[in-house]
Amino acid sequence: MKKFLTTAFLFTLATMAFAQAAGPVAAESWTSGRFLAHLSLAIAAAGCGLGQGKAVSAACEGIARNPQAAGDIRTTMIIGLALIEALVIYALVAAFAIK
Repeated sequence: MKKFLTTAFLFTLATMAFAQAAGPVAAESWTSGRFLAHLSLAIAAAGCGLGQGKAVSAACEGIARNPQAAGDIRTTMIIGLALIEALVIYALVAAFAIK
C-alpha cells in the first residue's frame, strides 16, 4: 500500500508539473490558487476512492457472514457511499470557487 501511495503521489506531481503552460500563464496559475484547487481535488478523490473501497469490502464481508442481513447492509452501504461521494463534490465546488 505504501508503494502504491508513493507512486500515486509522484504521478500526481509529475502530471501537474508537465501540464503547466509556458510563459506568464504558468506563473499566474501557481499564484492564483489553481494549483491548490487541483491538488485538493486530487487528494479528496483519492481519499474518496479509498473510503469507498473499504466500505464495499466491509459490506461484502458482512453479507458473507450473515446473508439474511444483506438488504439492511446494502442499504446502509449505499447511504454511506453517497455521503462519502458528497465530500468529493464539496471539494469540486470549492475548487471551482477558487478558480
